[in-house]
Amino acid sequence: MSEPESLYTTNERDTNLVDVSNSEGIKSLRPIAAFVKPYKVMVILALIALIVTAAVTLSLGQGVKLVIDSGFVASSKPQLNTAAMTMLALIMLLAIGTFFRFYLMSWLGERVVADLRRAVLEKIVFLHPNYFEENRSGEITSRLTTDTSLLQSIIGSSFSMALRSSLTLLGGLIMLFVTNLKLSLIVIAFVPLVLFPMFAFGKKVRKLASSSQDAIADIGTYAGEIIQNIKVVQSYTQEQAECKAFNKEVESAFVVAKARIKHRALLIAIAIFVIFSAITVMLWVGGSDVIAGQITAGELAAFVFYAVMVAMSVATIAEVYSELQRAAGAAQRLLQLLDIKSDLHSAVSCQKLDIAKGISIDIKQLSFSYPSRPSQLALNKVNLTINQGEVVAVVGPSGAGKSTLFEMLQRFYDPQSGAILINDIDIRALSLKQLRGLMGLVPQNPVLFSADVMHNIRYGNPCASDEEVKNAAKKAHAHEFIEALPDGYQSFLGEQGVRLSGGQKQRIAIARAILKDPSILLLDEATSALDSESEYHVQAALIELMKSRTTLIIAHRLSTVKHADNIIVMDNGKVVNQGDHQSLIKSDPLYQRLCQLQFELD
Repeated sequence: MSEPESLYTTNERDTNLVDVSNSEGIKSLRPIAAFVKPYKVMVILALIALIVTAAVTLSLGQGVKLVIDSGFVASSKPQLNTAAMTMLALIMLLAIGTFFRFYLMSWLGERVVADLRRAVLEKIVFLHPNYFEENRSGEITSRLTTDTSLLQSIIGSSFSMALRSSLTLLGGLIMLFVTNLKLSLIVIAFVPLVLFPMFAFGKKVRKLASSSQDAIADIGTYAGEIIQNIKVVQSYTQEQAECKAFNKEVESAFVVAKARIKHRALLIAIAIFVIFSAITVMLWVGGSDVIAGQITAGELAAFVFYAVMVAMSVATIAEVYSELQRAAGAAQRLLQLLDIKSDLHSAVSCQKLDIAKGISIDIKQLSFSYPSRPSQLALNKVNLTINQGEVVAVVGPSGAGKSTLFEMLQRFYDPQSGAILINDIDIRALSLKQLRGLMGLVPQNPVLFSADVMHNIRYGNPCASDEEVKNAAKKAHAHEFIEALPDGYQSFLGEQGVRLSGGQKQRIAIARAILKDPSILLLDEATSALDSESEYHVQAALIELMKSRTTLIIAHRLSTVKHADNIIVMDNGKVVNQGDHQSLIKSDPLYQRLCQLQFELD
């Protein structure tokens, strides 16, 4: 068996993604400050704790000098006791300050990332549907989870380490000069040897970090596809082939990660070599000065302490700098999502729609093509009038424009020309919430959430009581099988309602639409997944529900067509005919063929 190509390769990037390799590096993190700003008090408290711990840490050097010169060298037990107690007091203060610094910074990281995730999801759910055609769900999910987790680590840990190390570095350098000028110059001479490779490697590490994040997103997307379609994979015995294809994605991610790790490891190794070489030289020169009597042993010990603190600070900054480069890529990916401008805008000052006397729909010269296929008209000068309370069945071959018509009615897209009027008001003059609130949709493939039955039905009306939910289920003839589930209405349905049959899923979707009690019903092949007995009962419920409501049905069954007041025949994006069943079966060749092919099972 030949091995199928991977569905997504690491070179297949989404069209709307930014190239973070050309980013401005750590400057990309600046917009994140807007999410930190509401918590200024916590930031100030964290900075105070940070300054206190840095100051106490630096004070320990003088404590070491005091212990050696006043205790060991002077051979004075009282002075040694005093020096030791001073050290213990400083250590206690350091521990208390570290607790508050760690808690406050970690709290800030978690809080900011929670706000960022909420902002990203609030942006995503209102995006134009075209965005989801051009970008993979796995990539979007990766930004919402992996990228935000990386930023949480940076804000809550790495950023704190960078600030602490910067303060320690600055204070340590000052104390080095205060303690001994000659030895300080030796240390300073080695600093450029650490900083130069750190900045030289920075841009490369940032590019590799961005590529690594993209590769991880590819892995998540591919794994999600396999898991979501596991029955198809197993039915076609493609388990081994999918494992091999997935292994290619994993190995591609490993190659990118390996290059990133190599550069980071090399940077750390250079920093360690230079830093400890400087300490060795400094110890040799300082030891010679102690032997010559130019400085005391305590002064050398204090200087070594400060030199080690400076070295550790520089090493930490070098390490954190690499992490900040990774975070810069993650920040850009998230901010790019937040900066997307939707082509679809809800009316700000929407017109008042009077629905007391019902709903009528007028479609005038409606033409539309999908952004991904601009040269192919999905709807071509469609003219249609649907009167109040009328039940209209839409029929036609695949690709005729039936589902597109439903999407236009809900204003998932705006037409290139023409208009849709509800009660003589252009739907573009209504807010999206107002427009879509009028409609109840039962899609061809029922959408169920990973929750219990009650939640899935109540999705149609979140304010509905338990009794109203159960009444809707009874009207959809779903109550009986729901009660037979292990936990009744509290039964967890699994992802995509995997624990239910196709007909059961369909009836829960119908119950959801019934609970919403909409003015306009959109039924996209709503009964196609039901067995004959279930369809009989659901049809009876739908007929009762459709009374006094404007209803459109994408019909695939003769029983559905016969109940319609008007039948619309579509082909190639056009309305080619309309009428009742008897007139169309006699006069329309396309309708005759559809009846023979699509409705023959009835």
